[in-house]
Amino acid sequence: MSLLWFVVGAFVVLGAGYHFYGRWIAARYALDDERVTPAARFSDGVDFVPTRPFYLLGQHFSAIAAAGPIAGPILACQQFGWLPCVLWIGLGVVFIGAVHDFSTLVASVRHDGRSIAEIVKQQIGPRAWLAMTAFIWLALVYVIVAFTDITASTFVSGDADLAGLEMQFNPGGAVAAASTAYLGLALAMGAVEKWLRPKLWIQTLIFVPATLGAVWFGTQVSAWLLFDVKTWVVVILLYCFAASVMPVWSLLQPRGYLGGFVLYLALAAGVAGVLLGGFEVQQPAFRGFVVEGKTGPVSLFPFLFVTIACGACSGFHGLVCSGTTSKQIAKESHCRAVGYGAMLLEAFVAILALATVLIVRPEAIAGKAPGAIYGEGLGRFLAVVLGQDLLAFSVTFGAMAFSTFVFDTLDVTTRLGRYLLQELIFGSSRAGALAATAATIGVPALFLLNSGPMAYLKYWPLFGTSNQLLAALSLLGVTVWLRRTGKPFWFTALPAAALFAITLTALISQIGSSASAPPAPESIANGVAGALLLLLALTMLVLGLRRLLTDSSQLAKRSHG
Repeated sequence: MSLLWFVVGAFVVLGAGYHFYGRWIAARYALDDERVTPAARFSDGVDFVPTRPFYLLGQHFSAIAAAGPIAGPILACQQFGWLPCVLWIGLGVVFIGAVHDFSTLVASVRHDGRSIAEIVKQQIGPRAWLAMTAFIWLALVYVIVAFTDITASTFVSGDADLAGLEMQFNPGGAVAAASTAYLGLALAMGAVEKWLRPKLWIQTLIFVPATLGAVWFGTQVSAWLLFDVKTWVVVILLYCFAASVMPVWSLLQPRGYLGGFVLYLALAAGVAGVLLGGFEVQQPAFRGFVVEGKTGPVSLFPFLFVTIACGACSGFHGLVCSGTTSKQIAKESHCRAVGYGAMLLEAFVAILALATVLIVRPEAIAGKAPGAIYGEGLGRFLAVVLGQDLLAFSVTFGAMAFSTFVFDTLDVTTRLGRYLLQELIFGSSRAGALAATAATIGVPALFLLNSGPMAYLKYWPLFGTSNQLLAALSLLGVTVWLRRTGKPFWFTALPAAALFAITLTALISQIGSSASAPPAPESIANGVAGALLLLLALTMLVLGLRRLLTDSSQLAKRSHG
């Protein structure tokens, strides 16, 4: 089967989903440009800033399109085959994932730009808010655990085994060096913007090519940063600590700006490689409903769905939609392109990530980290355009693109975790910020420094489960809001019910597996965290259903009165 038809078919499904179902969902919300948005009502030039939809789409897409839609499809394809993966990505994103993002964005806009947790507090009650906030923090901890370990594994991926390379070249060391240089460029750009304030186009002309120069630099010094996984875990977590307490102008904003260009270049490389490369699909379409995993038999339901969390549906997106994006929506009609559309773009990132694993035989990638597989695959796509002589550069760019997305995720996740703990426990002082940050990265450090090699394979299912369960909880909050205002709500209630069925089944299974497994850091951490997540989720589910039933009873009394 030609890879071209595979990608074109997926693109058609996503385009049709946006045109038909996205428009239908927008009609249910009765978006009205005459209604003043929070960005316009509370415009302060800092948080509430009316923004043109094109620029807001790019900013929002860069914030949500991290490493999840890359690693998840690659892992799931190796377990279950490509056919169930592409079906879940295509159909799941149209009917569940994009609906979640769109709905949380609209709900936040209609609630004066409040976060999804604050909406839950207003619609369901303070106890639900407390359960939701604690759940979000624990889910963020698992984001840090999964992505820190997967990046550390990518940084030590070993010597190159790529046809056409006739040089000593360590791809892991190259990616580590390129990624470090990239972060240095982001710091330099932040300082230039802060103190010199040149025009943005001048900075773009300087720092975007310099980012590509950092990739080349990494290929030349690939033996400089050769550390083991545990060392890289410590370094990455220290980065998380520093980045999350630094002013946003110093690193977060410039890194996000440069990372957007890396993301778009990666997408362009993938599309060009698919169109021009003549690649054939070399992975099996379907491996079975129950397959043998690293820790024993794994069933397609529910673990396909939680392995591919981002790319099909991600609760993390609701935090972005209701945290920053809703405060920049200039007109309500923009919510469809930004909320629904950006999620479909992320699904396309997942399809291209799937394409990078489809072009190689299963035995050629056995035991490799998803970041390394993605880097090599994207490198082969880019080499179609640049030529095989630049394969080393292309592969390093691909893997650095992956780590770029990870750093973006880790920075934002640690910062969000800090905010939540400050609000709940530590207060708004500088000391409180440092204590909340230390707690947010301290738990992942405890997990990872006591775990074995390739630990992300054991932590990833619980990460995916908590991420999609967070989406179910967010949709529950939106459903209660729609019901309480007398609007149709089944288009959010049904996706929420599906996600609850998937994630609660997966969560109970993982708790049982952890309890029956021999004592080990990974099984203990997953068992304890899983039990806490289950308790918090059930608490909010009961409170949400009680609110729905109470409101239904009151509406029925009014209709008969």
